[in-house]
Amino acid sequence: MLNVDIQALLRDGSSRYALVAATAKRARMIVDEAEKNHDIIIDKPVSIAVKELKEGIWKIDSDD
Repeated sequence: MLNVDIQALLRDGSSRYALVAATAKRARMIVDEAEKNHDIIIDKPVSIAVKELKEGIWKIDSDD
């Protein structure tokens, strides 16, 4: 189960809606990249997306 401090992800002042939109967008990108490369994803795409947001690999964009 994924336990993440939402306030830590929203440290840049983004809204929860922006967090959900950015997570969903990145998860879809992860799935599309895996399908294109014929890769098998072990972890859930949403978990990967949240991990990337938490580590700063992926940023929340206000235009998402």
